[in-house]
Amino acid sequence: MNNIQDRAGASEDKLGSPRNLDSILRIPVQIQVVLGNATMPVASLMNLGRGAIIPLDHRVGEPVDIVVNGRVIARGEVVVVEDDNSRFGVSLTEIVGPPTSEFNS
Repeated sequence: MNNIQDRAGASEDKLGSPRNLDSILRIPVQIQVVLGNATMPVASLMNLGRGAIIPLDHRVGEPVDIVVNGRVIARGEVVVVEDDNSRFGVSLTEIVGPPTSEFNS
């Protein structure tokens, strides 16, 4: 009889159940906003000091990449946060879908 009760309780814990979905929705993810990239030799990197400027491959006005756990999921524009003018945020302009090769495998 305990075995039947255990199975009944287990059916409530299926992947799509509200209890498990709530657990999944609370998993923290790392979000990064990539303003651009640069490549330079180690010697140049070692010569950088306070006030040095590293030119990036993105230009002003180009969308920035929003990366979650290492994957680009969206693009957006850098904005100043309305409630706190000393902070930046990102306004999403495009949601990037998964690569088509993921659906073909």
